[in-house]
Amino acid sequence: MAGRLIYLIGPSGSGKDSLLDAARLRLAERGCRIVRRVITRSAEAVGEAAEGVSPAQFAAMNAEGAFALSWQANGLSYGIPRQIDDWLAVGDDVLVNGSRGHLAQTRERYPTLLVVLLTVDQAVLRQRLLARGRESVAEVDARLARNTQFTDSLTATPGVFLLDNSGSLAHTVERLFRCLDAGHSACA
Repeated sequence: MAGRLIYLIGPSGSGKDSLLDAARLRLAERGCRIVRRVITRSAEAVGEAAEGVSPAQFAAMNAEGAFALSWQANGLSYGIPRQIDDWLAVGDDVLVNGSRGHLAQTRERYPTLLVVLLTVDQAVLRQRLLARGRESVAEVDARLARNTQFTDSLTATPGVFLLDNSGSLAHTVERLFRCLDAGHSACA
């Protein structure tokens, strides 16, 4: 029996990494693997525990077929290691911190994936993005505008399940597991 690809998406600052960290042990106990992305951002950058590589290294890895999925967003390149296909083939569930903009391509390759859209109140999101200090106020405001467009289009997309992370992280973790158990909009 093939495993299930769980595609977690949401705007930068919505708390995807915090959610994954908080749920990591329980996910592992269920046999669900959380994938470590490869990103063309310094490994010392604050944020997710990704493998940081140079743009040249990323291009070489991509050319060698190292990624099951890859995309570019916000001036960076992102890759999901090809190893996920092996894990899925042996029946393991795999959770990927994905891209809203790459959802259509991911669905083509993995048509049975479960899509979880992590949302957060815009005011909370703005505070989080500013607190990270990675971008200027203008860049944060541009992100927020893009976020509104993505969220509006994705909430109308069948098979995308909303998970609000505006409240406590513990509550969001519990709703994530309800969604995974039910495999449908029970995570809302």
